[in-house]
Amino acid sequence: MNSQSVLIHVRFAPNGAVVEISERPAALSPQEWFNCLCDKASDAYQPLAGGRGVFRLTRTVVDAFKAESTPNAA
Repeated sequence: MNSQSVLIHVRFAPNGAVVEISERPAALSPQEWFNCLCDKASDAYQPLAGGRGVFRLTRTVVDAFKAESTPNAA
């Protein structure tokens, strides 16, 4: 299912730093993954109350972003 919807949940610290984010590649910190998603899909981000937010993307897009942001590991 290439059009499967994916919600990437983000949790922020009181100072605005990203504490947790789902679908994160192991090679990236939570903040780096958030920055990557903001650079490529800021229009898909929805802020929520309580220091949280979500990116609403498709599985195909998430997988492509992961591949682009992760160094080749064979």
